[in-house]
Amino acid sequence: MFRTCKYRPDWPTKGFATKADAQTWVQTFAGWYNSEHLHSAIRFVTPNARHAGHDRATLTNRANLYATARAQNPQRWSGKTRNWQPAGPVWLNPENEISASEIRDAA
Repeated sequence: MFRTCKYRPDWPTKGFATKADAQTWVQTFAGWYNSEHLHSAIRFVTPNARHAGHDRATLTNRANLYATARAQNPQRWSGKTRNWQPAGPVWLNPENEISASEIRDAA
């Protein structure tokens, strides 16, 4: 998540002047990240929309729009349209299963 924060255009390159400034920035960032930013892993909907169950209607509308566009102009489409089915479970920081032999071999 820190990497996502620091690559935002409004990330202060010189750091924050106070703890309160940092807290305010992070609060604003979290609001943007959860309610405005369209996440590719969940089919370009916001986490808030997905959490509230609004993603299914949005994805159905997009699938219909793409199907209509493809039917009206088939030469524009060389393959299938984008997958607009709701994404399954996703994690922000998934746990990686690493076996003891993989750890030993890496050393």
